[in-house]
Amino acid sequence: MDRVGVLLLNLGGPEQLQDVRPFLFNLFSDPEIIRLPFPWLQKPLAWFISTARTNTSQDNYRQIGGGSPLRKITEAQGEALEQKLAQIGQKADIYIGMRYWYPFTEEAITRIKRDRLRKLVILPLYPQFSISTSGSSFRVLEEMWEADPMLRQIEYTLIPSWYDHPLYLKAMADLIAQELDKCPNPDQIHIFFSAHGVPQSYVEEAGDPYQAEIEACTRLIMKTLNRPNAYTLAYQSRVGPVEWLKPYTEEALQELGEQGVKDLLVVPISFVSEHIETLQEIDIEYREVAEEAGITNFLRVPALNTHPLFIDALADLVTHSLQETPVTFDSVTHPKKNMKMYPQERWQWGMTTAAEVWNGRLAMVGFIGLLIELITGHGPLHYVGLL
Repeated sequence: MDRVGVLLLNLGGPEQLQDVRPFLFNLFSDPEIIRLPFPWLQKPLAWFISTARTNTSQDNYRQIGGGSPLRKITEAQGEALEQKLAQIGQKADIYIGMRYWYPFTEEAITRIKRDRLRKLVILPLYPQFSISTSGSSFRVLEEMWEADPMLRQIEYTLIPSWYDHPLYLKAMADLIAQELDKCPNPDQIHIFFSAHGVPQSYVEEAGDPYQAEIEACTRLIMKTLNRPNAYTLAYQSRVGPVEWLKPYTEEALQELGEQGVKDLLVVPISFVSEHIETLQEIDIEYREVAEEAGITNFLRVPALNTHPLFIDALADLVTHSLQETPVTFDSVTHPKKNMKMYPQERWQWGMTTAAEVWNGRLAMVGFIGLLIELITGHGPLHYVGLL
């Protein structure tokens, strides 16, 4: 039987405070994040921005214990998945490929080539597809496949998204039900789904299915939960002079407070692991916003991590993908090369301290814009296109 591998994709995060600066440098050095008019500026600007943001970012990580738990959780998910697959008769080697920190995707591919796999399932740990998450990792892998004849000998398949998988929905509903049942009046708790935001232009111009999948996922979770609770969906981590998916989490929290909502249960719908955007942004920043709005009972559903039903869902996704027609790189949504990112009529900066990817993108845009204006007399919108 051919050896089968499963490549789990995730963002990555600094594990120690001393990792923060090089982690940020990796983020801002990525030409997938921003397309510069002068390529030679990429690394100097990455150095400038990562240096400028290091102290602030380190302060955020101090609040959650001094580093991101993302790698440890992802490794635990991989081990649990390997064990589950073995239980159901599917032997598989699990690999972890992080986009911006160790173990990098490139390291995982080196191991896959060394192990001479014949079949590979590529599974992003993002339930909903976006060109900025799964799509970004797919594009890196696609370039590797195009450049390496050895990789082209591997029969691979992608699992672009799995937001509607029944076992995933049951796992989410189970976590929500557990938190609701701890409360004296569980049916009165307002359920608040908070998803990571993306720019509206991704949806409108590039055809990113992310918003549609998030909205469908929310409805399916509530249907699976089968409780009478009212619920809201909003989008967090908005930054910069750009229209993002609405409603924004901070504004939705304020509106619920004005409506008299006192008891709130936050569900991090687009995250399957605890990391800085759950532990710091939701648990600390948004809790403060909610309390200031008059919401006195702020609760949060934990991330899935290694929830048994979630691991069962991943195992089922893998086994079914091996039986179906392979999904290839050219079949997933790609960003347009000249996709407009920033509407010129809106230059309102809304900063959150935890969303490092987007803070870095917008910080770099601001610096580039200033530099280009000084050099050429033209504004940044004339030159800078964001993928």
